[in-house]
Amino acid sequence: MLLLAGGAAQAAPRPVLLIMGDSLSAAYGIEQDAGWVSLLQARLDGKAQVVNASISGETSSGAAARLPDLLGQHEPDIVVLELGGNDGLRGLPPGQFEANMTAMIEASQAADAEVLLLGIDIPPNYGRAYRDAFTGVYTRLADDFELPLVPFLLEGVALEDNLMQADGIHPTAAAQPRILENVWPRLAPLLEANGAVVAKTAQD
Repeated sequence: MLLLAGGAAQAAPRPVLLIMGDSLSAAYGIEQDAGWVSLLQARLDGKAQVVNASISGETSSGAAARLPDLLGQHEPDIVVLELGGNDGLRGLPPGQFEANMTAMIEASQAADAEVLLLGIDIPPNYGRAYRDAFTGVYTRLADDFELPLVPFLLEGVALEDNLMQADGIHPTAAAQPRILENVWPRLAPLLEANGAVVAKTAQD
């Protein structure tokens, strides 16, 4: 019995994945179980615990305020940061967005969690200079902290009318598998490094 108990104690626990996002990860306007995070959870099939702390309308400042409690509560191995859309749509200064993201990255790393960044873009009517300054934050953070980055979460989705809701901002249910495909190549290695045996591609 002691040997069995010892063997159980040595079994690696499932890695915990904490997703801090906005409406793009909160399944805005579609059924919750159709969202890419739910598709991810189904795909992992119990190999990792997914905690979706995403809130529609969330900003980087709101997420930064919530993150410390969530880190303490869930003790995640991986933190996915999918934020910035609402900062950009509100025209908030890119420097403030970068400061908030930096604080979240540093807090996550201090809690021994690895971080994955999911980048977004904002509509062309905000002007090229602002868009470049805003999207440049993701690349700079990825370089400075040596983090994996998905440059554009909605790659292959944002310009396809049939994959976007009527507001032109939020993807449809049909777009969610593609979003997961965009995330998976950067997320899978982190899951594997934390003990989850997963497929190499989203379609395997």
